[in-house]
Amino acid sequence: MKIAVIGLGKIGLPLAVQYATKGHDVVGIDVSQSVVDVVNRGRVPFPGEAFLDVKLAATVDAGLFTATTDYGSGLAGCDAIVVVVPLFVDEEARPDFGWMDAATESIAANLPRGALVAYETTLPVGTTRERWAPRLEAGSGLVEGIDFDVVFSPERVLTGRVFADLRRYPKLVGGLTPEGAARGVEFYESVLDFDERDDLPRKNGVWDLGTAEAAEMAKLAETTYRDVNIGLANEFARYAEKVGVDVQGVIEACNSQPYSHIHSPGIAVGGHCIPVYPRLYLWNDPDATIVRAARARNAGMPHHAVDLLARLHGDLAGQTVLVLGAAYRGGVKETAFSGVFDTVRALESAGADVVVHDPMYKRDELARLGLTAAVRGDAADAVIVQADHADYRSWTDADVPGVRTVVDGRRLLDAARWAGCAYVAIGGIPTGAAPAGSMPSDAADALIGA
Repeated sequence: MKIAVIGLGKIGLPLAVQYATKGHDVVGIDVSQSVVDVVNRGRVPFPGEAFLDVKLAATVDAGLFTATTDYGSGLAGCDAIVVVVPLFVDEEARPDFGWMDAATESIAANLPRGALVAYETTLPVGTTRERWAPRLEAGSGLVEGIDFDVVFSPERVLTGRVFADLRRYPKLVGGLTPEGAARGVEFYESVLDFDERDDLPRKNGVWDLGTAEAAEMAKLAETTYRDVNIGLANEFARYAEKVGVDVQGVIEACNSQPYSHIHSPGIAVGGHCIPVYPRLYLWNDPDATIVRAARARNAGMPHHAVDLLARLHGDLAGQTVLVLGAAYRGGVKETAFSGVFDTVRALESAGADVVVHDPMYKRDELARLGLTAAVRGDAADAVIVQADHADYRSWTDADVPGVRTVVDGRRLLDAARWAGCAYVAIGGIPTGAAPAGSMPSDAADALIGA
């Protein structure tokens, strides 16, 4: 087949390379000429994706994969078109379809008769049928279900391990017609391989969910579940702080029973998926009170971490606070919906002087994010752990001269290495001596009534 992948970002590029490794003729289309140029040299335009550098170079060298900004040449003669263009959501849960609308209109203007169009970007339920198919018809003059077919098939992978996740998880497909769905199943079976799994209700592979709406809802539901579960864990953590209980031990005890799967609490829920897709669900279902409450609880955790620090440390005005981690999670150079921004704003509102360290970002990169950079060895009065970078496991109080208080938002640090400080993890019991000037003097009592 000739396959086009629209959008060569952190998901689209690995998908395109995966298809090429199966021997298909693949063209990637992206609006960025610089991305296209880098890809055509067989180089990866972003770091951190396992095996992508080797696979990309091999497929480009073999002539199986090229990139372009031109929809006309890129889509000419295509059998399948896979769309992985970003969709953005504002704080009011309103989706911004701008980039996807533009891509869809460009596809429509160059749509080959007989092509299969598969949308993989996570969408509100009903979008594929009610928005994309009519736009493709209007722009092409063709008829969906007769001249071309449209399916929705959500990406279910995590950046950094895309190739492994493509094998691990069933590929969900929903069509607008049974015939289109069958084409979607046939397409994905030809471009993917799957690990054997005995824990699934049916064989791992491509699963037809019956309709595009079912596939759209499946992606929203699986991610919203995680946000709600983390929200519940954060609720438990905040109550555990009030009553002097370590929530981690409680969660481990609960999860020893096979019907309990409580996630871990933490300072923030970031990334392109978990904090975003519940908002798309709320756009469809604004009366979903459980989803809305969990989203609000998780969004409030950076402010809670700062409150925790203030109760343990004392007045933060004029204090230098070091935030460890700008990224939304450890090992990833990405700040999408990262908790660092709300954490810094909350600290600044309390009068603190805030500096940020991240082993994956240079000083000028942090500056472009509006953050003041710090390096290991800089002095600070207090520390808040925001991202669980593995590097931080080796840090001790000697790495932050003058530090008196630590709030570990990820339960990453070894408290024994910070013995000269008052230390507390979210949902934990404070250890170490209370800093001079903290209010009240007893660190455990400081958390009662939080």
